[in-house]
Amino acid sequence: MSRRWSGDWAREPVPEPAEVDVLIPCYGRHADLAVTLAGLAGQDSPAFRVVLSDQTEGEPVWEHPAVAAMVRVLRCQGREVRLERHLPRRGMAEQRDYLLSLAAAPLVLYLDSDVWLEPDMLRRLVGAIREAGCGFVGAAVQGLSYLQDERPHEQAPFELWEGPVVPERVRRDGPGFSRWTLHNAANLTHVARDLDIPRGGWRLYKVAWVGGCVLFDRQALLDCGGFGFWRQLPPEHAGEDMAAQWKVMERYGGAGLVPSGAVHLESPTTVPNRSVEAADEVLDH
Repeated sequence: MSRRWSGDWAREPVPEPAEVDVLIPCYGRHADLAVTLAGLAGQDSPAFRVVLSDQTEGEPVWEHPAVAAMVRVLRCQGREVRLERHLPRRGMAEQRDYLLSLAAAPLVLYLDSDVWLEPDMLRRLVGAIREAGCGFVGAAVQGLSYLQDERPHEQAPFELWEGPVVPERVRRDGPGFSRWTLHNAANLTHVARDLDIPRGGWRLYKVAWVGGCVLFDRQALLDCGGFGFWRQLPPEHAGEDMAAQWKVMERYGGAGLVPSGAVHLESPTTVPNRSVEAADEVLDH
């Protein structure tokens, strides 16, 4: 679907069947969410649907004028936007599990509410996962305030997938975990600068996990239990995305995409208590 221009907005749009369900967990951060939705409105293809699950106490996030305006823009473009209130809060794993239960498209993009996607990002993610045939492809969020902060030692674990993406096992005490430093600051932006990748192209690389912007094959994620492990966790936990990705990587493989067009808005986290790591509680037990 091409983006509608203003002269078309008064006409009734006809939504296309969604190839991607964009799943956005929400808790406050109204201005950030408006920017996130604006990034989605800039995507031309493929056809996608947006699902917001809001756990903000009081007025829902979509009542904020900037968020409401971007919801209208997306709907005028012919995108379906589903707005869900989901309370009480039972932790991020349960929130992601709920979002997954609302998905129907073959691909699901978990997108945090403080991430802006550059135009064409969704097309590249979908093209990459289709070509690789793996369980997920992620675009690591970049903190552009760190552009002048070069960290060669943190970029050292970078390794391209030179052949097909294959299943691999990652744990804290095993091979591959050191790759986590690749996604600090603006490291991946610096890595991409030195790769010979044509505009609109991509390469896939090996990851420990990816936060903030991850496209899953929905059936692969369901085959691995999705986020159903939330029942084994206290409400205050972190790392649920890492736990789910490690399960998918072991069975179907997973990769990161470079260059990443996912920009982190660098807002404070909404999960300040990180004393319980999901992977430590639910894997290998």
